[in-house]
Amino acid sequence: MLKARVLTAIVLLAGLLSALLLLPATAWLLLCALVCGGAAWEWGGLAAFGRRARAGLALVFALACLAIGYWAGLSGSGLPPVGSLAPFYVVSALFWLVAIPAWLARKWRLGAPSLAVLVGLIVLVPPALALAHLRLIDPRVLLAAMAVVWVADIAAYFSGRAFGRHKLAPSISPGKTWEGAAGAAVGVLVFGVVLSVSLNIPPPGGWPGLAVMLIAYTGISIIGDLFESLLKRQAGLKDSGTLLPGHGGILDRIDSLTSTLPIAGLVALWWAR
Repeated sequence: MLKARVLTAIVLLAGLLSALLLLPATAWLLLCALVCGGAAWEWGGLAAFGRRARAGLALVFALACLAIGYWAGLSGSGLPPVGSLAPFYVVSALFWLVAIPAWLARKWRLGAPSLAVLVGLIVLVPPALALAHLRLIDPRVLLAAMAVVWVADIAAYFSGRAFGRHKLAPSISPGKTWEGAAGAAVGVLVFGVVLSVSLNIPPPGGWPGLAVMLIAYTGISIIGDLFESLLKRQAGLKDSGTLLPGHGGILDRIDSLTSTLPIAGLVALWWAR
């Protein structure tokens, strides 16, 4: 299992870097739409949809991402107008920062198909748009936004294994601990400082401002992870899919990115005003 996990991670990273650096904007937007569609297929499984309904959901979500992306100018070379993406990012941010903490506390279910579709649109389309948007700004910006989440995941895993004693959300994800979350925050802070110094980028708001932003970003990534864990537990599934050997499905790999990338996109829009 570990060997398959490592090999899959290497292939995914190599594929991501190649696409990130080589694909034109239109092809990258199409790839983002395909990822959105694949994640929607798995989302339909979490919502207990049948195969035909899941296929329809995947097609609609992919086309929605593609259409909105083209309308917002994400297939061109210039930066999109602030107003074209801001509503999607704001809705996503409010969902993750306001609705999801209550959802996790009360352990709500997706319930009616219409609710599952609506929540799926909020969860999956904005991060797919952010993938295209941040890459349009600079591939390094997107890579940095994703790398912070990866560092948080890795640091949480190892610090949790070494020091984990106090469960973070035992009824949702028994393996996660407060020590792991603290380790994630420390790992992200170190990564952020090293990145800022090595690239000679002045931290926004100074070092205290950077620390607050990185810790908040880490917390939001954990919320995204917990939300998918709750839905999988309620659906009686260990993984969202089987597409990625050793990693499960697409949602298993992007759970933390669904909550963080729209926030990064919103910050990028604000920065570009």
